[in-house]
Amino acid sequence: PQPTTTPTTGGWLGITDKYWLAAVIPDQNVPVNASFSYQETSSGADLYQTDILEKNVHTVMPGASVEVTNRLFAGAKVFDTLTEYRDEQNVPRLEMAIDFGWFFFITKPLLQVLIVIAEQLENIGIKANFGVAILVVTVILKIFFFPLANKSYKSMSKMKALQPKMTELREKYGDDKRKMQQELMGMYKREKVNPVSGCLPMVLQIPVFFALYKVLFTSIEMRQSPFYGWVQDLSERDPTNIFQLFGLIPWDPPNFLMIGAWPILMGISMWIQQKLNPAPPDPIQAKIFMFFPLFLTVILAPFPSGLVIYWTVNNILTMAQQVVIMKRTTVKTAVK
Repeated sequence: PQPTTTPTTGGWLGITDKYWLAAVIPDQNVPVNASFSYQETSSGADLYQTDILEKNVHTVMPGASVEVTNRLFAGAKVFDTLTEYRDEQNVPRLEMAIDFGWFFFITKPLLQVLIVIAEQLENIGIKANFGVAILVVTVILKIFFFPLANKSYKSMSKMKALQPKMTELREKYGDDKRKMQQELMGMYKREKVNPVSGCLPMVLQIPVFFALYKVLFTSIEMRQSPFYGWVQDLSERDPTNIFQLFGLIPWDPPNFLMIGAWPILMGISMWIQQKLNPAPPDPIQAKIFMFFPLFLTVILAPFPSGLVIYWTVNNILTMAQQVVIMKRTTVKTAVK
């Protein structure tokens, strides 16, 4: 196939994978043709090539000299290193060789914050500094979302107080779904309760969740970064398995049964947290929500252990916050 060629002035061109980058960097003030080509060799191997061709023609007079400067980067995609080269050599967006994903506007500053906190923790002699940094960031995020969560839990406290009346409405209008919905909406309006407000903090945390996933999955800083106990690499899944009794039974279960200790702790924390919230008015929805912690435990078991640790600690902090707020909230309803 013909190479793909793009005229440009400045920038860089390279080949990258999750952790490594090979890139050619032309003089940022000289127009070049940047090309990318691919072909299969006779041995069946795939050959990829990137190159640059300067557009300017240099005439070298007798006794004179011409200097042309191009650079090559080949190495690990360490964020601080790429940022340093970007600033010192004026190479735009070189740090974007790291796959920050769709939520790059969250992922990039989140990685920067983690690196700074980890460096400070290392300076004071704390081991597993990146793991502890994740816990510190978890606390910071809880503080950031506190006003929204405070409002949400107050609303959920009211919802829980309305549960007896909601049960009465289901028994009274069980055969008339439309009438029951009208009565429920009327009760919510009278009591100034928003039934979906409890989901809002979780919805807003989803971008942060995916951003942290990208940080743990693609950033070489997290590669082989240990945590306390059995977790020796925050970028890999929890190595333990409940179906092996955590190493007591010598057999290899199927991949979908590889559920470690941290995912189980996360599922338990989600189940307890669910019990603190008012049950959905629809019995079918209530049954679906009952299996939700188990579903997420299985789904998140293969995820990086650092992400599962974040989600577990976040759940524990959320429960503590929720209990305190609900105990301080005095709910008075007009329902009789």
